[in-house]
Amino acid sequence: MVSEVMLQQTPVARVEPVWFEWMSRWPSPSDLAQASKAEVVTAWGRLGYPRRALRLHGAAVQIVADHEGKVPQDLDDLLSLPGIGDYTARAIRTFAFGIPEPVVDTNVRRVVARAHKGNGEAGPPRVRSDREELWGILSAEDADTQVQGAKAIMELGATICTARTPRCEECPLAPACAWRAAGYPEYVGAKAPTQARFEGSDRQVRGIILRELRHSDTPVPEDFLASLWPDRQQFQRALDSLVSDGLAIRQSEGITLPR
Repeated sequence: MVSEVMLQQTPVARVEPVWFEWMSRWPSPSDLAQASKAEVVTAWGRLGYPRRALRLHGAAVQIVADHEGKVPQDLDDLLSLPGIGDYTARAIRTFAFGIPEPVVDTNVRRVVARAHKGNGEAGPPRVRSDREELWGILSAEDADTQVQGAKAIMELGATICTARTPRCEECPLAPACAWRAAGYPEYVGAKAPTQARFEGSDRQVRGIILRELRHSDTPVPEDFLASLWPDRQQFQRALDSLVSDGLAIRQSEGITLPR
């Protein structure tokens, strides 16, 4: 559950060291539930989208309150936890508990698009349709094979059937790949939306503010924080959004992390 939340829009290489440190510090939901919000945001470090840290903390508190400190297996129970959406809930059920679910991420969509539909790219996400396509591929198998198949397709997309340089000569699906059989036609369909650039964005300003707050045991004067970014209006917008998200608190002495 922790790894799935950390991996949302964040590469594995950045997540791995933080995950190991996090799990060493808080190996169970009850351990995390007892931590302060400030500790949680600080431990999140520079993973980005720090609201995820507060949602994990909130989920741990709810797991302790409603599920005796154990991550639930039921889909609806998982979906009721803060920060746990449809993909994450199904991934937890499949990868943690061995319960077959159509777990669809970018890598899975790319493999299905190429191998089964003959398209070089998957195009914009279509949540229900994407799930149905994957389930159509796996549903005829027994439960264990469905779980292993979901893992295998995801791993294949991450390591072999990559977006820019697919290693088709190493791919076990190459003999049956529709895209390869068609001669790798150029994709001409709708494009998936691209992520906004980080440099100069409000996300970058939020990260700068949080970095200062994490490294201070006392409230940081707002004027000092404002001096770290040249655009005062953008700084104010970023700070206001942190306060609104519960990631920062205004006090008479300055700005601090939530306690």
